[in-house]
Amino acid sequence: MTSRRALDLSIYLVTDAALCGARGVVSVVADAVDGGVRAVQLRDKTASTDALLRQLDVLASAIDGRAALLVNDRVDVAVAARDRGLPVDGVHLGQGDAAASAARDLLGDDAIIGLTANAPEHLASLRRQARREIDYLGVGVIRPTTTKADHPPALGVDGFARFAAEAELPCVAIGGITLADVAALRRAGAAGVAVVSAICAAPSPRDAAAAFAAAWSAR
Repeated sequence: MTSRRALDLSIYLVTDAALCGARGVVSVVADAVDGGVRAVQLRDKTASTDALLRQLDVLASAIDGRAALLVNDRVDVAVAARDRGLPVDGVHLGQGDAAASAARDLLGDDAIIGLTANAPEHLASLRRQARREIDYLGVGVIRPTTTKADHPPALGVDGFARFAAEAELPCVAIGGITLADVAALRRAGAAGVAVVSAICAAPSPRDAAAAFAAAWSAR
């Protein structure tokens, strides 16, 4: 299980079963981690609890400790997976999902807990919470994207920079990010870039991940 102190958010993959297609999520994730992805969020809004647990079991084997493994929204699934001994590192929560404080109580101090945030009221709420509750923020969208139909207005790189400067937590940029955005987002204070379609739908997830990793390292 990934140490919270050693958390690497630089290239962060959010899965999409439809975009992975016939290759399947596990194959895409394994290739992407080979290419340089260092955090993987299993996001599947329609899967049952049992299906998510089976996916986490196989994903954990494919990742083999080389990247953090998180679950989108489902704190109950993360708890059940950890109870089974699966190396699941934590959860990523939306503003409407389980409270971060409740997730921390259930998952313990070693778990990674991320939270979606993109508006001034989210920052105000964060200032009222204990720092132990949240490890990083997912901030976006940066550009309009079809992978999240109900996304808020795009922040752009400048809007992300302003938000990150006030957040007092590591911020991972997400939403419509391309290779051309990576260097600017890192200069804007990003702790990492989260990618969906640019890796899940790529002809070679390994090559796509490697290109993002190289762009990140180039500074």
